[in-house]
Amino acid sequence: MDHIGIDVHKTESQLCILGEDGQLSERRIRTTAERFAAVLGDRPRARILLEASTESEWVARCLEGLGHEVIVADPNFAPMYAARSRKIKTDRRDARALAEACRLGAYRPAHRLSDVQRHVRGRLTVRDALVRTRTGYIRVVRARLRQHGWRVPTGSAEGVIRRVLALGLPGRLLSELAPLLAVMRQVNQQVAYSDQRIAAIARADARVERLQSVPCIGPVTAAAFVAALDDAGRFARAHQVEAYLGLVPREWSSGEGQRRGRITKAGHRRVRSLLVQAAVSIRRGRHPTTAVLREWTERLVARRGGFIAVVALARRLAGILYALFRDGTRDQPARARLSPSTGPMAA
Repeated sequence: MDHIGIDVHKTESQLCILGEDGQLSERRIRTTAERFAAVLGDRPRARILLEASTESEWVARCLEGLGHEVIVADPNFAPMYAARSRKIKTDRRDARALAEACRLGAYRPAHRLSDVQRHVRGRLTVRDALVRTRTGYIRVVRARLRQHGWRVPTGSAEGVIRRVLALGLPGRLLSELAPLLAVMRQVNQQVAYSDQRIAAIARADARVERLQSVPCIGPVTAAAFVAALDDAGRFARAHQVEAYLGLVPREWSSGEGQRRGRITKAGHRRVRSLLVQAAVSIRRGRHPTTAVLREWTERLVARRGGFIAVVALARRLAGILYALFRDGTRDQPARARLSPSTGPMAA
């Protein structure tokens, strides 16, 4: 069987083919389904290795449709590039290293999302873009009003337009802000539509519905968590999930010395941000089901400060959600108990 390494890029990709007889063939082609079919469509079944990237999934599916075995590899696995010189990096060298790693088996396969979760991630990405756009508009509106001595009362992002109009602004200033307010109305409608579609997904997926039994976890957070993990069996324990989401501290250890810093912030920024927001809501709220978590967090606040305590609570929420996702159970906050001696890792 031939072994092929492909360094995939947006416009053009570099191919390196290692034949069974040891011959090496290299070429550069455009990254299109037609070119992949023309170059690799008539070849015998081969094993192909490529890095996980934005284009990797559709390229992998295209190559699999041509009858080849495709491995999408984790680009952070250092042994995959052991044969490549660190002093010179080119697409040709990368493709050669991938082909050699494919032949030797020196790679770590990356998880490939199911079609359903790829669709969910797409909806969440679009929603994030809409929310960021609305947040930017709100900042501009608040800044313009502050320059004229006006203050917009705090409240939900959806109600900003109503609160601005309630200020009774002068006609000239209101006319200046009118284009932004008009666009924000449209953005609010699209955010509401995205929330409705995600809520529908949550109702249809029993796993997402179960995760919402945790206090302050709504359909968006639950759907994002399920889409990020996709398969609970990928992780042996909760700490691996916490590390996967970038909620564990960096560590520099050598010999007898050990030093920990801020969290790594690796992995899925969206899920990490949503868990931190949920942690803030738990700390600020007064719902009886969150009393135990709040007490645990406040004890940590007294020792380590509010920021570290919130991040630690977000990490604990990740562990709770993983346990429910893995076991197929629902949260029972009334029975939840955290040992007073239990302390989180440094955030």
